Amino acid sequence: MHEYSIVNSLIELCEAEAGKHQATGVSRVEVKIGAYSGVEPHLLEVAFDTFKEESICKNADFIMHIQPLKVRCLSCGDENELDTGRYLCPQCESTDIEVIDGEEMYLMRLELE
Repeated sequence: MHEYSIVNSLIELCEAEAGKHQATGVSRVEVKIGAYSGVEPHLLEVAFDTFKEESICKNADFIMHIQPLKVRCLSCGDENELDTGRYLCPQCESTDIEVIDGEEMYLMRLELE
């Protein structure tokens, strides 16, 4: 489960940021997870709840925003969210599309105490 290593890195990042700002704790960790990032949100949440206990994040709320896959059609220029396994432009049905969002995971917000 790579969610454990992701959470480990996330908590290390939180601790580093808290240290930079002389914070005594983290009250909120907010992340954006792309639907096609390869990260399983439920497992990430379980891992965060497990590993936060021994860290500066022990009292933090963990908020996840799931980002659908967004694509731009290189044929017609239309931008859409795809919610099926079909990699076609919903407008013109071209397969000449590029992913513009939904494959990454980002730390969006960190609230420090």
